Amino acid sequence: MKKFFALLLFCLAFAPQLRAQLKLPAIISDHMVLQQNQADPIWGWDKTGTKITVSFAGQNYSATAGADGKWMVKLAPLPANASPQILTVVGSTKRVLNDVVIGEVWMCSGQSNMGFKLADEWNGDLTAASAKLPNLRLISVPRVGTQELQKDFNGQWQASTTDLALNFSAVGYLYGRHLHEILNVPVGLIDNAWGGSAAEAWVRRSTLENDPRFKPLMEVTAKREAELLPDQGKAELDQLMANWKAACLKAGATNPPWKPENWLAGRQRPGNIFAGVLNPTLGYGIKGVIWYQGESNTERAYEYASLFPFMIEQWRQEWGQGAFPFYWVQLANFNPEKPLPGESNWAELRESQTKAMQLTNTGQAVIIDLGEGKDIHPRNKHDVAARLVRWALVKDYGMKLPYRSPEFKSVAFAGSKALVTFDCFGAKLRPFGVDQARGFAVCGVDKAWHWATGILVGPNQVQVSSPDVATPIAVRYAWADNPACNLFSSSGLPATPFRSDDFEMITKPKP
Repeated sequence: MKKFFALLLFCLAFAPQLRAQLKLPAIISDHMVLQQNQADPIWGWDKTGTKITVSFAGQNYSATAGADGKWMVKLAPLPANASPQILTVVGSTKRVLNDVVIGEVWMCSGQSNMGFKLADEWNGDLTAASAKLPNLRLISVPRVGTQELQKDFNGQWQASTTDLALNFSAVGYLYGRHLHEILNVPVGLIDNAWGGSAAEAWVRRSTLENDPRFKPLMEVTAKREAELLPDQGKAELDQLMANWKAACLKAGATNPPWKPENWLAGRQRPGNIFAGVLNPTLGYGIKGVIWYQGESNTERAYEYASLFPFMIEQWRQEWGQGAFPFYWVQLANFNPEKPLPGESNWAELRESQTKAMQLTNTGQAVIIDLGEGKDIHPRNKHDVAARLVRWALVKDYGMKLPYRSPEFKSVAFAGSKALVTFDCFGAKLRPFGVDQARGFAVCGVDKAWHWATGILVGPNQVQVSSPDVATPIAVRYAWADNPACNLFSSSGLPATPFRSDDFEMITKPKP
C-alpha cells in the first residue's frame, strides 16, 4: 500500500509534465499574416527540455523548451507573399498551420473610438458589402483586465468577410483595407481596443511605479486598491447598496450602483490591460500601431503629456523590434460650443497628444472638424482612417501624398496684431467656407481671452487681431472642447489646434 501511495504521489507530481504537449498561442495560428522583411518570432510551450523544430518557406529552425516550457525561434526576413504557405511545428506533438501569408501587420489599439464597429459607421454597410478579401486578415483580442500577466487569449486569425468586417474596428478595418488595396500585399490587423480605457491601464505596472513622474497616479491607485480589496470593498459596496435602496424609495431609481470590484478588473486600473490584453501578443511581428484614445484622460491632460509618450516608448521596448511606427488620432471636437473663449481640458489633452510627436516615427491625424458635439463617438470613420493611413503611406511606404496637418510654427506681435506662421508641409492655408480664418483668440497681459479675426496674409501666415485687445501677448487657435474653426491646408487637412502661451494648465495637479 505504501508503494502504491508513493507511486501515486510521484505521478501527481509529474502529471503536468506528463500531460504537457506542444501548444501555440492564438496569435500564431492558421490564416495568420507574418510581417514582411523582418525576423518574426514564433513561440509556444512544450515539456521542459523538448526539442522544437519549426519549418517554413523551405527553412528550418530549432529551439528547446525552457524550464517554464516556453520556446522561441525567429524566422528569417521574407518578402511579401500572398500565396498560402504551411508552417509546421514539431515537438512532443506536431502542429501544422495552414494558409499563412506574408505582408503588413498593424495593431489597432485605444478606447471606444478605435473599438467602434464598422457596422455603426455611416457607410459601414456599403464597405462591408465588398469585404470578402481573402488576404485581409483580422484577429480580435478579448478584453481581460488583470494584474496577472496573461500568456494567451481566445481568438483566431480569419480572412475578411462581410460579417467579420461589420464587427471589427471601423478605423482599423478601413486603415488596413487602404493599405491592402494600395500596396497590393496581404495585411493583418490586430484589434485589441477597449472602450473607456485609460492610458495607464495599457502600461506595465512596474514601469509606472518606478518612474517618479507617476508617483501621484500610483499613490491614488494604491489608496483605491486598499479601499476596494476584499474587506474594504465589501463595506463600500454595502454602503452603495444602502444608498441605492434609499434612492429607490425616494425617487423610484431602478439601476443598481456600479460595483467597486469592477474597477479592480476593469479598463482603468494601471497595468490591467497591459497584463490581460497586450502581453499575450508581445513580440509578434508587427509593422506598427494605430491608436485612438484620450477621452478617458482628459481630466488629467497635464499628466498625459508625460504618460502618453512614456507608453509609446515602453511598448517599443517591450516589443524589442525598434522604434516601430506609432500613429494616433487627436481628439475630435465634442461637447456644446461655448460662446466665449477660455480654458478647456479637451484642448489641453490635444496639446499633450501633439507634444508626443517629438518621438521618432510618430504621427497625428487631426480630426477637429469630424466630431459631433452631442456624441463622443463620431460616426465618420472613413475620413479618420484616411488621415491616419496617409502617414503610413508616406513615412513607411514611400508614397508622395499630403499627410500632415498645418502646425503652429511661430508668432510675432506688433501693436494690436499677431502674425501667426504655420508649417504647412508643402501646402498652403485655406479658410473653409468664408474668407476669414475663424477659431482664433487673443489675450493681453490680463490673460482675458477674446475672439479674434484671422486674415490670410501669405500662403502660411495669418494676421490675428481683436478690437477688445489693444496689445495681444498670446494667441490660440481651436482651443475649446468643441471649437468653431475653419482653417485647413489646401490639401484638405485641418490646422492643428495650438496655443502660443505657456500659462498654467487647468489640469495641472494642485499642490
